[in-house]
Amino acid sequence: MADEAILRTRFSDPVDFTCADGTAIPKGTLVYLSGDRTVAIATANSDVIGVVARDKIASDGRTTVPVFIDGIFDMTDSGSGITRGAAVAAAGSNEIKTAVAGDVGMETVGYAIETASADEIIQVLLKPGCNNNAYS
Repeated sequence: MADEAILRTRFSDPVDFTCADGTAIPKGTLVYLSGDRTVAIATANSDVIGVVARDKIASDGRTTVPVFIDGIFDMTDSGSGITRGAAVAAAGSNEIKTAVAGDVGMETVGYAIETASADEIIQVLLKPGCNNNAYS
């Protein structure tokens, strides 16, 4: 998958969430809560819950997928650049951007622990929902 989030430091085991059997979700994909303990592929401004730990193949009979809800991941900047320490949010196509005032609650993915130039891959501390009151 293009712009796959790559696990660098694991803090805890992935958590199983429900997903649609007919949906393919590649490993390293940002996912959001699409229903009660149910995930789908995140888009821009999604309420991100985490990163898929292994491939979910469409129509394989499985209706659960393991999701990392914390850790440090390599993630790709969406093209605008990100400052180290800034809260980041989903920008679509499995990319991240600097979080802004409108990115509240679970729209924030975590914190950049490196500075990114446009389209650069940086390490991000995965911490969904971290930007409730502080904006970069």
